Amino acid sequence: MTENAFEAIAGAKSSRILLLCDHASNALPPGFGSLGLDQGLFGTHIAHDIGAAAVTRALAAAWDAPALLGRWSRLLIDLNRGADDPTIVMKLSDGSIIPGNRDADAAEVARRIAAYHAPYHAAIAAELDRMGPEAVLISIHSFTPSWKAVPRKWEVGVLYDRDERLAAPLMARLEQAGFVVGDNEPYTGALDGDTLNIHGTLRGLPHVLIEIRQDLIGSIGEAQDFARRLKPIIDAALVDMGK
Repeated sequence: MTENAFEAIAGAKSSRILLLCDHASNALPPGFGSLGLDQGLFGTHIAHDIGAAAVTRALAAAWDAPALLGRWSRLLIDLNRGADDPTIVMKLSDGSIIPGNRDADAAEVARRIAAYHAPYHAAIAAELDRMGPEAVLISIHSFTPSWKAVPRKWEVGVLYDRDERLAAPLMARLEQAGFVVGDNEPYTGALDGDTLNIHGTLRGLPHVLIEIRQDLIGSIGEAQDFARRLKPIIDAALVDMGK
């Protein structure tokens, strides 16, 4: 049922901020079992962005802003990929073969897109249509403290494509607050067809994807504390960009 494809937090109608969390959940809908994976893997980063949902909910409450969060695991379908991206249904993730995806053909991928991906993106589009040209899009993700045994020095990454209106002042404010900041690190934000490309770049709206290192937000309490630190920094960056 498409109404179960995402979680929606209403927020105030007057809010100019829309929060997104593409990889909020490690759950799977009925009928998919565990996709053939060991249940323990669902507590890891391959299933969801650890801590990102709690940060998103805390920011939504602090701003009284609307938020949309993916309801199902990225192992089912990756909401931050374009519908034509070959990695939208992953068959291998960080060395783990995903048996329930291995034999997913084009028809199965199309079915998952229609049931879970399209409704989420339609909801984003509808919310932005309602908010109008003053909307600002902020997406919350998280990343592992190391990759392939190499520690990652960044505490927060600020990802963007061609539009630096919010990214540039946000990076400056984060650095002033003492954070080690990644400029389009540990990933790039320049991905055609991803969430912020479709809903930010192509609409001409200021937007940013904030990546937070998972050891800083691993518990609900840590995530809420981080959101409390992050909110005034984003507020200052919004003022810097004239919003």
